[in-house]
Amino acid sequence: MKTTLESFDEIMAACRELFRKKTMDYGTSWRILRPASMTDQLYIKARRIRSIEEKQQQKVEDRVEDDYFGLINYSIMALIQLELPEDAPIELPFEDAVARYDAKVALTRELLEAKNHDYGEAWRDMRIASMTDMILQKLLRVRQIEDNAGQTLVSEGLDANYLDIINYAIFALIKLNEQNASS
Repeated sequence: MKTTLESFDEIMAACRELFRKKTMDYGTSWRILRPASMTDQLYIKARRIRSIEEKQQQKVEDRVEDDYFGLINYSIMALIQLELPEDAPIELPFEDAVARYDAKVALTRELLEAKNHDYGEAWRDMRIASMTDMILQKLLRVRQIEDNAGQTLVSEGLDANYLDIINYAIFALIKLNEQNASS
């Protein structure tokens, strides 16, 4: 069995390649999305996953794994949006967009490594459906923070929630990959 970090690297390599190709196709058109629109895009993907989990069937053939990839990439795009000034151009140079993406992946990997150390990889005992619920909870938190104009009293900010969404999506993908490998 692969280690968590090996699986993380593998999943993120696939996500990065998808991001690169879509950036070549569309540029950084996602930059036009306001924070609430980015959050809603994430919410739609997570709700689809939950709906399929609850109904135990799907009518659209898009793979659930692709929605997890979308959660990862849109969360990284949201993190990039958070660091850019309001007057930044919509179209980022390709290499700049990829470099910013890579920096967010490195930050996410560091967080995953630290939390796995402290929590002893407790996520491995979680159900995938619980991970979906945690992602939805994080998105509801993000919505509330956005509605509060980004202000929190004692809670983590938007960036921490996006990082957690990425890691829960990665955990779900690892578990799905392990299930598929054993069947």
